[in-house]
Amino acid sequence: MAHSRVLVINGSYREDGITDQAVAAAADSLREAGAETRVVNLRDYPIEFCTNCRQCVLAPGSEPGRCVIDDGMHELIARIEESDAFILAAPTNFGSVTAIFKRFMERLMPYGYWPWEKPSPVPRRAGKPRKKALLISSSAAPAWLGSWLFGSNRQLAMAAKVIGAYPVGKLFTGLAAKSPDQDLPAKSVERARRLARRLVED
Repeated sequence: MAHSRVLVINGSYREDGITDQAVAAAADSLREAGAETRVVNLRDYPIEFCTNCRQCVLAPGSEPGRCVIDDGMHELIARIEESDAFILAAPTNFGSVTAIFKRFMERLMPYGYWPWEKPSPVPRRAGKPRKKALLISSSAAPAWLGSWLFGSNRQLAMAAKVIGAYPVGKLFTGLAAKSPDQDLPAKSVERARRLARRLVED
């Protein structure tokens, strides 16, 4: 396995909750495989809300535009660009990814080119995605129902596509609100570890 850099973007609110545990299991598996793995917890990361000024989408080209907001998103986009693969994680809140992950998604606007006279944006990462992504989510509903009914997986997949990645695996844990200190089931731990290895396999 060639040396890989994997960026984990975690949109969970709860420290050591079900999503954090799944992320930790996947990240541990990647480090054991020799991958350089960095975890960004959005709950602690300095990202402001998009103001929809559209300055970042006006310049043409394949490289991401530059946002006018001076915060941590500049560094995060630089890390996205230098990474070989991703884990995108967010539990389900109100039928969707969390607000902090949605805020991150909206700040991915620099990955689009959209001059004012055009009716819709053109993705800067158009064409077949080149990088791999693992999607991690959960909900209080049973896994089969939550993954089908809620939009979390679709939104995580959308974020992956915008940054030029495609999902090689999905982990959706159901019944994730049984107790405040609930443990991730052993089967899910093993599945998180196994799916993570797909990110660094040739």
